[in-house]
Order: sequence, then structure tokens, then C-alpha cells
Amino acid sequence: MEEIQSLLISSAQQYEIEVSSAQAQHFQQYMELLLNWNEKMNLTAITEPHEIVIKHFLDSILLLKYITIPDGAKLIDVGTGAGFPGVALKLMRPKMKLTLLDGLNKRLIFLKDVTEKLNINAELIHARGEEAGRQRIYREKFDFATARAVAPMNLLCEYCLPFIKYKGTFVAMKGPQPQEELSAAKNAIGLLGCELSGVQEFDLPNGDKRSLIMIQRVKPLAELYPRHGSKITKSPL
Repeated sequence: MEEIQSLLISSAQQYEIEVSSAQAQHFQQYMELLLNWNEKMNLTAITEPHEIVIKHFLDSILLLKYITIPDGAKLIDVGTGAGFPGVALKLMRPKMKLTLLDGLNKRLIFLKDVTEKLNINAELIHARGEEAGRQRIYREKFDFATARAVAPMNLLCEYCLPFIKYKGTFVAMKGPQPQEELSAAKNAIGLLGCELSGVQEFDLPNGDKRSLIMIQRVKPLAELYPRHGSKITKSPL
């Protein structure tokens, strides 16, 4: 298993991200928990250890090449699934305040086990994004929001942008050719009081193309949003 830790350390180094040996050990433990739990419930289709390192772990922590997460910053991972990128980012930035949100409770049971065994402090929320986004305790309260493989961009904005506070940033993790999705989401971004702050495109070591779409809040969120889930789906902004 040392080979797995070395792969993560060396792969991250290619992108000028430093993973310590202690962090690599935590990632290995995370992978072992993921694979064990995956036998009981469907958490990931990727089960080969080398692929988990590149397609889940490295893919998640590459956000740190493009955004700076200060100590004490509040980050919510919307539709976190098996904890990507939220748990991976917390392993790299232990002083940030992490919230993991998912609509499926069994995923949160898995994440509770992960956070306890890895000694990670995180708030776990069982709710849909649009439900939590209407609650005062979460609405416009976060420095960062992230989402990976959750929904098309024009829908994703209404699920995620309500969480970020003024000057906060939403990072949508996408595949190749983000411009088409961005064009469809342009209206939603404006209506939700935000603006595009950047797009970064990169390749993983295996050649898979990835992109990060970064959106910043510049105005208060209108009281109308987020709408009910069925309205978001049927009538995207």
C-alpha cells in the first residue's frame, strides 16, 4: 500500500501540490473505507486503487492549485456523495470548516464513519441543496461551495450559489469543454447575484480532461431563490 501513497505524493507534485506522508496515509485509510463500504452500497464505480488516487483524490485536491482556502474558511460540498471533493480538501486543509451535504442518508452514514475514523471535524447535512439553501443557518453563509458531478451547470447554480456569501466563491468541477454549459448558465448566474470569476482547464495524468468553473457572489441573493426542486428542473433559470 506504500505504492498508493507514493503515487498520490508524486502525482500531486507534478502540479506543485505538496502532500505529506501523514496526509498520504490518511488518504490510504480513506480509500480502504471507501472500498469496504462500496461492497455494501454503491458509492463509486471506480474501484481500482490507482484509479481512485488519480480520478478521485488528485482530481479533488487539484482545486488547491487554483483557489486558496484560508484557515477557518467555511466550505460546503453540495451533493458530496462519497466525500469528493470535500473530505479530500479537508485532509489537505485541516483548519477549514467543512460541511458535507447530501440528499441520500446512507451516504452520510458512510461519511460519518470516515470522519470519525480519520478524526475529521465536519458537519453532515441530510437535505437537498435547494432545501438547505432556503434555511437561514446555511443561506449566504459560506466562503466556498463545491460540487462535483452533480447536475448540469444551469441547474447546479440554483442548487449551490445560495450558499455563498458576499465575495464567496462557488467552484463547479466539470469535464472537458465547459463553455457550452457556461453559456446555458449565464442567465442563472446573473439572477442569483453572482458573476463568473474564472475558468481553469487541465488534464489529469491519465489524460482525462477536467475544468473548474469559478463563480463569485457580487450582490445579495434575491428572496425568491432557490425555488422548489421541481421548478428548478422543469424551468431552469
